[in-house]
Amino acid sequence: MHVVESFPHVAKKVSEKDNGIYDAMNKGIAMATGDIIGILNADDMYTDPGVLQKVVDVFLHPIVDAVYADLVFVDPINTDKIVRRWISRQHTETDFYYGWMPPHPTFFVRKSVYEKFGLFDTRLRSAADYELILRFLLKHRISSRHIPHLIIKMRNGGKSTASLKNRIIANHEDRKAWKINGLKPHFFTLILKPLRKLDQFFFNG
Repeated sequence: MHVVESFPHVAKKVSEKDNGIYDAMNKGIAMATGDIIGILNADDMYTDPGVLQKVVDVFLHPIVDAVYADLVFVDPINTDKIVRRWISRQHTETDFYYGWMPPHPTFFVRKSVYEKFGLFDTRLRSAADYELILRFLLKHRISSRHIPHLIIKMRNGGKSTASLKNRIIANHEDRKAWKINGLKPHFFTLILKPLRKLDQFFFNG
């Protein structure tokens, strides 16, 4: 078993203007020197020191190109207070047509996949993560595995769900994400996508 450090250290830090969050992520991917890339946003944190080891253990299987897991949304101040749970599962191709997607903050991908199939599409302002996941998992059908563990705490709140206006914009971008990839959703796919999040609020916490 390959052993990794409990938490990563910062090897390189860059502070400069960019064209939005996805442009910044693309810069990070381009600078990354490792074989596996995970993106941890400013309001996210790993749930425990063993998270990266769990991820690496799955990637020891050479056919695995991507790994994703489960996350919890927590109170912005009290990060021990859980307000939502996003529990995923091992997906099938048809799941995407019923509004499913894995939680992007838990999504780890081999760098070779980015090199082969591209980075985040910066033409999208709030759905570039959704588009990238569609492109990787549905269009190109890369091999992925679900880790049935909570690995990310995410402070509650988000750009795409902050208001009705933003939700409408997000729905429009979700449609573009399918079109960009030459994929055609069912008429109900993007109606179900936000509705699937409702059960995240019902849990025994």
